[in-house]
Amino acid sequence: MSDAIKSLVDSATSELRAATSTADLAAVETKYLGRKGSINELRKMIGTLSAEKRPVFGARINEAAATLNLVIDSVSSTLKSGELTSRLESESIDVTLSGRPFPEGGLHPLTRTSDRIKSVLSAMGFEFVDGPELEDYAFNFAALNYPEDHPAMDEQSSFFVSDSKLLRTQTTALQGRMMKERRPPFRFATIGRCFRYEAVDATHHHTFHQIDVFMVDEKISMADLKGTLAAFTRAMFGSETLVRFRPDFFPFVEPGVDYAIRWKGRWLELGGAGLIHPNILRAHGINTDKYSGFAFGLGVERAHMIETGVDDLRLYLENDMRFLKQF
Repeated sequence: MSDAIKSLVDSATSELRAATSTADLAAVETKYLGRKGSINELRKMIGTLSAEKRPVFGARINEAAATLNLVIDSVSSTLKSGELTSRLESESIDVTLSGRPFPEGGLHPLTRTSDRIKSVLSAMGFEFVDGPELEDYAFNFAALNYPEDHPAMDEQSSFFVSDSKLLRTQTTALQGRMMKERRPPFRFATIGRCFRYEAVDATHHHTFHQIDVFMVDEKISMADLKGTLAAFTRAMFGSETLVRFRPDFFPFVEPGVDYAIRWKGRWLELGGAGLIHPNILRAHGINTDKYSGFAFGLGVERAHMIETGVDDLRLYLENDMRFLKQF
């Protein structure tokens, strides 16, 4: 019986030392020392022995179990140390490597265009001011010399929120506010969102961005307007850009023109312009015998579309990253 225990210990020790991982070691431990393991099977034999042999046999089994536990502790310590070293090597971080780049955001193409416009006009001496998007009827229409029967005053062309408040249809509404607060000479410019009741398609939208520029001083003429527009468009679109004026009507200017630029072999309309109507100046207590002024406006989207070839106005407000990432 002693030889059987020694043979078991030798066999178990050999398997324990041959284990290559803590998982393998645990499996061998269960095989020999588990509830159904070989050592417990030997313990079941104690009851079959005589009273004299039981203590000796039991002591030998306990000694065998203790020997195997010492082997397990020794092998386990070695395996755990090796596994920890291997894990540290595989999970270590090389601090000399470049970090993972995070995706960067960017300015919206309309914001980029607006910033360029602001830079050009600020360099020309224009002061940028902001006005409310929820505008008074008086500043949006009445203060701009609109006759009561003008088509633009049809309620179906505007978003009214009350009898006297509407979402502004044009940034030109700021003219009356500034003339009420400031005395000439002055040069102002503003950029902002405008809103009109429109059937949305490739060239129309209910929300768009507009710039309005105006100045009042002594002896301002169409020559000043054309020179300013020429300098502005050449700064925006290139030094060889040509500007064309054609007569047009806007209630807030007299005379009025639409202006276009020569771009890639054809004329492209940018916006409307003209000398500020004397009625507007007089309505704000400005002496028209001494002062005159000019104004012009254009769409920010229009400027970007001309420069880049975008052919659908809706793309600017659809938040499609495939479009926005191109600029």
